[in-house]
Amino acid sequence: MVERKSTGIKPVELRLIAELMKNSRRSDRELARTLGVSQPTVSRIIKRLEKEGIIREYTMIPDFGKLGYEIMGITSLQVSEKPQMGFKEIRKATIEAEKSNPHAGLMIVNGIGNNKNRLFIDFYEGYSSYAEVIRMLKQMPFIEIESMESFLVSLKDENSLRLLSMSEIANHILNRSAQKQSSSATI
Repeated sequence: MVERKSTGIKPVELRLIAELMKNSRRSDRELARTLGVSQPTVSRIIKRLEKEGIIREYTMIPDFGKLGYEIMGITSLQVSEKPQMGFKEIRKATIEAEKSNPHAGLMIVNGIGNNKNRLFIDFYEGYSSYAEVIRMLKQMPFIEIESMESFLVSLKDENSLRLLSMSEIANHILNRSAQKQSSSATI
C-alpha cells in the first residue's frame, strides 16, 4: 500500500471522495458529470484511492433505532494491558469475545484525553445488553480497567440534533479544499 499525506491529495480527488461520502451508489458517469471530468478519469482515481487505502470501504448508514437498537454507547476507559499478551493476541481475544455479545461495535480505538486511553462506540438493543457488555469487559483477563465512563444516547430520542452522517464531513472536506485553493491562488 502506498502512503500519501493528505496534503498530497489533489482537489479533484477530494471532491470525488466527498461525493462518494454523500452517496457511494452513484455511477462513475454521474460522478464524472458532477466533477466536470471524464468517466474514465473517475474510474482511474477511484481505483488508485482504493489501492492506496484512502477509500477503505463503501457502505450505507441505516437508522439504527429502526433496526432494533435502542442505545448508542460511547465508553472511554483507562486500561493497562497485562504484559503476558501482545497486541495481536489482545486484538484476537477482543474479536472472539465480541462474537458472543449482544451489541454491534462501531469502533474501538486507542487515544488520549480525559485521563483515558481507549474509546469504543457501540449500538445496544437495550440497557441490559449494554450492562452485559460492560460486565464482559470488566472480566477480560488481558486488560486491567483503571477507570471507565460511558455516555449513553437513546436512539429513540426525536430531539437529537444530528445523527451519524457522512454528508456533513463531506461538506467540510469540500469547504476546506476550496479555502486552501483560494488561499493558494492569492499567493
